[in-house]
Amino acid sequence: MSATPIDEIPKIREALRASFRKGVTRPLEWRRHQLLQLARMVQENTDVLAEALAADLGRPRQEAFMAEIGAVIEKALICAEKLEEWAKPAQVKVPDWQKSWSPTIHKGSKGTVLIIAPWNYPMILSLQPLYGAISAGCCAVIKVSELAPNYGELLAQLLPRYLDGSAYRVVLGAVPEVTKLLELQWDHIFYTGNGRIARIISAAAAKHLTPLTLELGGKSPVIVDGTFDIALAAKRMLWGKINNAGQICVAPDFVLVLREKQDELAAALKAAYDSFYPEGALNSASISRIISEGHHERLKGLLARTQGQIVFGGQTDDRKGFEPTIVKNVTANDSLLEEEIFGPILPLVPVDSIEDAIEFVNSRDHPLVLYAFTESEETKRTLIERTMSGNLVFNDTFQQLAVNELPFGGVGESGYGRQHLQYSFDIFSYDRGCIDVPKSAEPSLGVRYPPYTKESVAFFATPALQAKIPDAHDIKSAVQSTSYFDNLLKYISWR
Repeated sequence: MSATPIDEIPKIREALRASFRKGVTRPLEWRRHQLLQLARMVQENTDVLAEALAADLGRPRQEAFMAEIGAVIEKALICAEKLEEWAKPAQVKVPDWQKSWSPTIHKGSKGTVLIIAPWNYPMILSLQPLYGAISAGCCAVIKVSELAPNYGELLAQLLPRYLDGSAYRVVLGAVPEVTKLLELQWDHIFYTGNGRIARIISAAAAKHLTPLTLELGGKSPVIVDGTFDIALAAKRMLWGKINNAGQICVAPDFVLVLREKQDELAAALKAAYDSFYPEGALNSASISRIISEGHHERLKGLLARTQGQIVFGGQTDDRKGFEPTIVKNVTANDSLLEEEIFGPILPLVPVDSIEDAIEFVNSRDHPLVLYAFTESEETKRTLIERTMSGNLVFNDTFQQLAVNELPFGGVGESGYGRQHLQYSFDIFSYDRGCIDVPKSAEPSLGVRYPPYTKESVAFFATPALQAKIPDAHDIKSAVQSTSYFDNLLKYISWR
């Protein structure tokens, strides 16, 4: 993959900033056209995009359409349809004496933003933030991963053919190029990747007080209490694990299963594997390859060091293939629980109770998603109340990404910020409060001016000092009485 010349990067940023200052991205009709062009770019180039993803990741065509191509087209079209609704000014409810000020919230565009996309889902994770930036009226630079060179080169060719090059650009390259990008000031940085690089990006952003969205991932656990159909649970969690050969931030990372259910679950996972890959995964066109030799060796090293018992799988080939692998009797300090696996290895960690599973989850970094297979409403309620995760999914895996109306993002070590459709719009916009105080309001404002007197001090102090502070169980009735505002209105009327 050719790299963008280092000395061109500041010029690209300056050109985009100039476009933003000129108001190029401001009109909603212009934004809509760019969103439709984004959908058109993907729709008219589906074959070459799928081929690029296959070349970089060995991605099956179905997974390319299911997780990336179809999603970008659908969401860009929804953004184009919803644009006015999201961007329109909002009138806010205020006390009667403030209504003449016309309090309004306007949606402002943040400016020129940087999107740093990873290699594992290079298309959706570069273009999903982009549709948010377009919708919000921002200019954007997309830095694609050097580990997905075919997609990166293709995007660099396609984007200027469909979108306005004065507002949207692609930067290619590796560490030197991203280092130069991070030296510059941006109005927002959206990064998807791992916590180690996120810390570097956060430190660079802090120098300019640049706001961030971090989509990071981590070790997303699965809890199995045995009340949900074990065969169906196994099928659904294995499907979540084999997508992109486990190289996705929301892949099930390990399973906390009641000890007496572990062998039954292991057998059900083997049955699901056999149905997915009757000729074996290494001979199948229905599973991706590991992205690089380095990651391939890393996964083999994790498996070689485990103290757990391999139930099935573990085979590899010289084409970076890695067979889905189930390992049981894994303990808390095992190699497979050291870091996010990011591959098709699924450890089973036996626990004695759901309480033990909850303690295990809560003793570690907050995950991007917590999965649980259970029919127990009590268990569901307990997990909602006593755990933390970016998303919480009962009785399936992966499908939270299919619900456009839900926010997606992490908490703590798994990141911060939310995306998907309007949430993506919100990332790249900001709420700008506005009032317009008429001359006719002056009689009610005169008390604020010097010289201050006992009467003017009383005007501001008395409502607060006379406000009744209720017991917690009486708060609703106390708020409804609005004694503070009643008193304030009396003083305003008196003045």
